[in-house]
Amino acid sequence: MKTALQTEYGAPSVVVIADTAKPVPKDNEVLVRVMATTVTSGDSRMRAFRIPAAFWLPARLFMGITRPRKAVLGAEFAGILEAVGQSVSRFAVGDRVFGLHVYGCHAEYKAVPEDAAIATMPPGLDFDAAAAIPFGALTAQFFLRRANIAAGQRVLVNGASGAVGAFGVQLAKHYGAHVTGVCSSGNAALVRSLGADAVIDYQSMDFSRSEQKFDVILDTVGNVTLGRFRRATTANGILLAVDGGGTAFIRAAWTRLFGSRKVIAAVSADRQAELETIRDLVAAGIVRPTIDSRHAFDDIAEAHARVDSGRKRGAVVVEVAAELAIAAA
Repeated sequence: MKTALQTEYGAPSVVVIADTAKPVPKDNEVLVRVMATTVTSGDSRMRAFRIPAAFWLPARLFMGITRPRKAVLGAEFAGILEAVGQSVSRFAVGDRVFGLHVYGCHAEYKAVPEDAAIATMPPGLDFDAAAAIPFGALTAQFFLRRANIAAGQRVLVNGASGAVGAFGVQLAKHYGAHVTGVCSSGNAALVRSLGADAVIDYQSMDFSRSEQKFDVILDTVGNVTLGRFRRATTANGILLAVDGGGTAFIRAAWTRLFGSRKVIAAVSADRQAELETIRDLVAAGIVRPTIDSRHAFDDIAEAHARVDSGRKRGAVVVEVAAELAIAAA
């Protein structure tokens, strides 16, 4: 099968297309013929090894000292089941599925455990759109649930036009919150279309210097300092540090000891039940994926470059199968 291999740490050019062996599913696995995948911010960080200093050494030991131990990146996928293991009962050959399973999705085939974050696709959705859902939606859902979002709360989404932020806006709105999105002026219309009640252009205004006070800040950018957090939130405000780096865990421990405000830093748990919940919300038209751009599999390095630019709006999709349009019909 064709696979996108990361030959070393570095720029997008270190990712090349090569032939590798097609996986054989174990008894508890399904074999997905990948029709579409994405390049996420996580893929970009792992490729370039942009790791917080506090985690540099353990990450290097885990990921590979001189070169990547796991050469195939990719966490999101959408495709068709070609085979199922003997003990698999939830899925059948021919099912159209999507999901999130870190490493190995940048390939024509991917073996996935039956109990991983995998589900049948929402009806009427094509593979591109399905692949653009799991990472952003599951991450946003995980953090918003940690904050116990309730109707009437004021939620600020920092980085509202990104893959996580776009779903953060929609999900917070679904839970009844008043949502303010922070993005560039060029993305304001998109963020409003996702349901934001207000939009702040970060290029012209620092949200922490406004008179508004928020109950929850969902920070997908990683630039909300403790000072900005205190200025912008109510006395019991919560900062959801989606992309806070290694210091986020230190700040989370600090706020547990001092004051009533709280920083929540965690690694998202990707569960099948949550993905099924997201699927049902998509099927009902409550939330929708946002696609920044589409790239051919052979041009996956261009997809990495797009993510590296920091200007993407939603997901950067890679169309793996040449006959994608036919298979999606």
